Amino acid sequence: MRGIAGCNNSSGLAMKIIECVPNFSEGCNQATIAAIARVFESFPAVRLLDFSGDADHNRSVYTFLGRADDVLEAALAASGRALELIDMCFQEGVHPRLGAVDVVPFVPLAAATMEDAIEIAHHFGRELHERFGVPVYFYGEAALVDQRRELAYVRRGGYEALEEKMSIPEGAPDIGQPLFNERCGATAVGARMPLVAYNINLASNDLLLARKIAGRIREKNGGLKSVRAIGVMLKSRNIAQVSMNLVNYQETPLKPVFDLVKLLASEHGVEILESELIGLAPEGVFAGTTPEYLQLKDFDVDRLLETHIKNFAP
Repeated sequence: MRGIAGCNNSSGLAMKIIECVPNFSEGCNQATIAAIARVFESFPAVRLLDFSGDADHNRSVYTFLGRADDVLEAALAASGRALELIDMCFQEGVHPRLGAVDVVPFVPLAAATMEDAIEIAHHFGRELHERFGVPVYFYGEAALVDQRRELAYVRRGGYEALEEKMSIPEGAPDIGQPLFNERCGATAVGARMPLVAYNINLASNDLLLARKIAGRIREKNGGLKSVRAIGVMLKSRNIAQVSMNLVNYQETPLKPVFDLVKLLASEHGVEILESELIGLAPEGVFAGTTPEYLQLKDFDVDRLLETHIKNFAP
């Protein structure tokens, strides 16, 4: 395969590293989740840093990094395995999704630039369609249509509305024919800066409250800048969750998010049970706070992106 221009030539400078955080629409079948992880582990030039599946969201998230060409091939191989194992006809979950290989973002780290991430995203999207026939929408910095910069816009209506969406010109994919494949759905492929996936679990099963809080804190409703939020029910635990993406942690780190959710919940006599990170996070997201203050579960330094960038050696 042709090398991706500029991404692997350090020329004595700091190494260009690309992070990829694919989200697959399977969080219940542990055998499937492990099988996809083994694909990443079979590529010695990339490093799988973290992966987890959530049964309520019914999705799994993998975080890995490496040089651009290596990341590209590992992402394609894992996506191919996921497409073999996941059938969207039988997939249900509380998280919005478009397809089996739901979202594949590429993130520039170290000396890599956003242009590098955009190039690999476009390359991946073309290859995903050519190899597996999956329709592709580009989002974030890789968007070809300005409206599609926001992932929420691309994924509006979810898998259930995909066939209807693809039937109209403005809903056609960026790559591939606008033909609905009920087994695989479609894939959103993007380039972005590090995003923090952060959830706050309420000590309550009040889904309406979680949704109300999500509506109050999200940026588009006049809430916190760079915060995307939804309220969902975790049926396995009978608790409500405010599920968030912090798309620019420098504008809004974790503390103001936690504090506002805690305040809004307390107005209804509800406490915070715990909070959680999905995948890794930059150290800067903890500005002015600590994991203990945030009631963050299952946290250690290996959840910091900087730990792995410093130690990465292909």
